[in-house]
Amino acid sequence: MTNKTVTDLIARSNRLGSDPKNTNYAGGNTSAKGTDVDPVTGKPVELLWVKGSGGDLGTLTESGLAVLRLDRMRSLVDVYPGVEREDEMVAAFDFCLHGRGGAAPSIDTAMHGLVDAAHVDHLHPDSGIALATSADGEALTKQIFGDRVVWIPWRRPGFQLGLDIAEIKRGNPQAIGTILGGHGITAWGDTSDEAEARSLEIIDTAQRYIEANGASAPFGAPVAGYGALPEAQRVSRAAALAPFVRGLASADRPQVGHFTDDPRVLEFLASEKHPRLAALGTSCPDHFLRIKVKPLVLDLPADAPIDDVKARLAELHQAYRADYQAYYDRHASPDSPAIRGADPAIVLIPGVGMFSYGKDKQTARVAGEFYLNAINVMRGAEAISTYAPIEESEKFRIEYWALEEAKLARMPQPKPLATRIALVTGAASGIGKAIATRLAAEGACVVIADLDAAKAQAAAEEIGSTDVAVGIAADVTDERAVQAAVDATVLVFGGIDIVVNNAGLSLSKSLLETTAADWDLQHNVMARGSFLVSKAAARALIDQKLGGDIIYISSKNSVFAGPNNIAYSATKADQAHQVRLLAAELGEHGVKVNGINPDGVVRGSGIFAGGWGAKRAAVYGVDEEDLGEFYAQRTLLKREVLPENIANAAFALCTSDFSHTTGLHVPVDAGVAAAFLR
Repeated sequence: MTNKTVTDLIARSNRLGSDPKNTNYAGGNTSAKGTDVDPVTGKPVELLWVKGSGGDLGTLTESGLAVLRLDRMRSLVDVYPGVEREDEMVAAFDFCLHGRGGAAPSIDTAMHGLVDAAHVDHLHPDSGIALATSADGEALTKQIFGDRVVWIPWRRPGFQLGLDIAEIKRGNPQAIGTILGGHGITAWGDTSDEAEARSLEIIDTAQRYIEANGASAPFGAPVAGYGALPEAQRVSRAAALAPFVRGLASADRPQVGHFTDDPRVLEFLASEKHPRLAALGTSCPDHFLRIKVKPLVLDLPADAPIDDVKARLAELHQAYRADYQAYYDRHASPDSPAIRGADPAIVLIPGVGMFSYGKDKQTARVAGEFYLNAINVMRGAEAISTYAPIEESEKFRIEYWALEEAKLARMPQPKPLATRIALVTGAASGIGKAIATRLAAEGACVVIADLDAAKAQAAAEEIGSTDVAVGIAADVTDERAVQAAVDATVLVFGGIDIVVNNAGLSLSKSLLETTAADWDLQHNVMARGSFLVSKAAARALIDQKLGGDIIYISSKNSVFAGPNNIAYSATKADQAHQVRLLAAELGEHGVKVNGINPDGVVRGSGIFAGGWGAKRAAVYGVDEEDLGEFYAQRTLLKREVLPENIANAAFALCTSDFSHTTGLHVPVDAGVAAAFLR
């Protein structure tokens, strides 16, 4: 049975963490002290339950808590070697764990264990950090809170900070919490409700003060030409820039992207102070751990020609990399972790919005959320004072902390297709859905395009959250719709790496029964559709300069002459030759183009379910339910071909194992000798 102390702690954490005004994603931590039964002795023991390393308050569960014995943890004070060696104390926490210990203790554990209060909250609210990063934050804290909240100058999170806060609590019995310079807030209480109420009191009081006393235009006057473009123009411009910007942000390693045109971003970029403030960088440790010390900011008007924007971004990117390398060189010591890459995590485009990047969609999205937090902080600090983040050297100590490096080393190895972004047409069912599912399972972000938007969205929901898969409507015969699908892909995930031309249909008719409309329909969907999709995607692939894969789901019928199938087989032959033509043309850009030639995929196939199966069964003189087995028996391996078999081949072609293969047609037909490639 869960301890009530733990139940109350989790409920409090979830309430605080689910409201973005209180703390950023995965930011801050909460704790509770109480007693539980020692399973070894059967006697009560004093314990500390505290949010573990890397967890998120809004979604915290009991498994995300570290559980430590208070007596052992407090005894660490006697062996503390001093601030120069305080990192050693994190390893010492492991010797204080109770039972199985739960989650890994975080660097902030000392703050919670050493403060003499039953319940402690440490949060990163924008309003609190605005005070914490104000040039006269200490005086403002006194003015706003009197002696109810105490200012603590910046100190890197760790054991000494825990000792400092504990001393503040002892020396100021009237205080309910602290403002941590450059960092955030801490509050405490005798009960869980009291700690929560005091946290909210600090957050809300700071916010009310900023709103009542702050300057009306904290970012300064608007700058002509830098205002937000109209929405349609803004989104179109973002789509045109997204692949190019992603390519820049992926110079060291591929990244997934996220785009937002949040009004707060657009307002910031339209104001005169934004170049100075952006260059000062962020302050809260959570901020610059996720978004680096500062963003890359375009210094051209909102309506500058796209080619000029790209050229300038390329120049700024080189300057950013040189500046970041210099930052690393200024502060790195012989035992510092190696530089983790010099590309920006945040790219700001006046009039358009913000691109943010990370190892997956969630990381990229959260990075953008963190820069929004940073904008809010700068707005608040500039409204009541002057924004003054912590020193660059301190930022480096956090960013290249050995403890942070150890945390990164503990993360699981990425899946084979991690950071890759796929667009799969005709993917709401059958072969396309199987391919999308397999690519996502291997780490890719997937856009499922289908004529039926509702079915595409339902298929995406089956695969995972919108950080993994999204569904969109797309008619591959319509050039504008195809471009819209590619634009949607690059906007939602930052770019595009894999294109699977799978959309198709078939009408089984003899030559004399096939009408011109039958012929045009099949050629429009498969031959023309594949051409349009490949053309639109190729522009983005070339702009990214990251290579990529285009895969055509053709058919054994592209080389096998069967009866009553002229329109379908002819268009599949067209697709098959597109593979060869595009492989020859796009190779110089690192784009591989390959095809897959399945035999009749009956089970799970949208084409066969739509009447094609019945007609093919009639041609071969078998019952429709026996068609799959009929196809299997005519193969060399005597195996039925399933959608998952096609998906396996598509995945393989996208892996590094096929890095030197282009222009290939892979038969997935269980062995049809008449369809052997010659």
